[in-house]
Amino acid sequence: MSLLTGKTVVVSGVGAGLGHQVAAAVVRDGGNAVLGARTEANLAKSAAEIDPDGAHTAYRPTDITDEGQCEELAALARERFGGIDGVVHVAAWDSHFGGLQDADFATWLSVIDVNLLGSLRMTRACLPALKEGGGSVVFIGTQSSVAAPSQVRQAAYAASKGALTSAMYSLARELGPHRIRVNTVLPGWMWGPPVQAFVQFTAHTEGAAEEDVLKRLTERMALPELATDGDVANAAVFLASDLARAITGQSLLVNAGELMR
Repeated sequence: MSLLTGKTVVVSGVGAGLGHQVAAAVVRDGGNAVLGARTEANLAKSAAEIDPDGAHTAYRPTDITDEGQCEELAALARERFGGIDGVVHVAAWDSHFGGLQDADFATWLSVIDVNLLGSLRMTRACLPALKEGGGSVVFIGTQSSVAAPSQVRQAAYAASKGALTSAMYSLARELGPHRIRVNTVLPGWMWGPPVQAFVQFTAHTEGAAEEDVLKRLTERMALPELATDGDVANAAVFLASDLARAITGQSLLVNAGELMR
């Protein structure tokens, strides 16, 4: 059974990693994927790989800090495919590191503008279409919002994603009467381009083998390997599908069992 046959899903933050995997999973499972990100070249490359004939994808450069651009992406989905059945929010600023003592709160505000308010802008832009037949909103959060990692400090990122998860509960209540479900996927260490780069950088910095750095991460898991960005994408597609029709206001950890709640 194709989970998303005939459904249209807007995916923000489509690049080389998780956003691409989510869009690919939408098309793989029978849906139409409408791709948004700031860089048009990334969108074109992703769409060509996922859907060579272009029958099931559309894309538009989109900065989720710009309300007008969010509305334009939502309009593209309606114009091209007739409506919107789901939104998966991958777009995020996850590259700002540090804790409280060295915090630059001006940068924190920018991180919050992307990760919290940007996701809410994009959701609101899609609401008129989602209200027509119900649907699903899936936020990509982070395990760091519920358990601080020991390897890196990302206080601004964790706080912004924690706020987004808190907003999820209110949205689930507000939008539920319209049969719109709102859930969050919380990835932990997720094997894909960002973690690959972290492993390579750490190995180079420490003069260690990449295999040893990866082993330090993997041995924290209940399962003997990291989750992948494809695993997280599959969880998002499940929550976007009718198989999750009675699930709303929930957070799902996809982390190979590193943290259990």
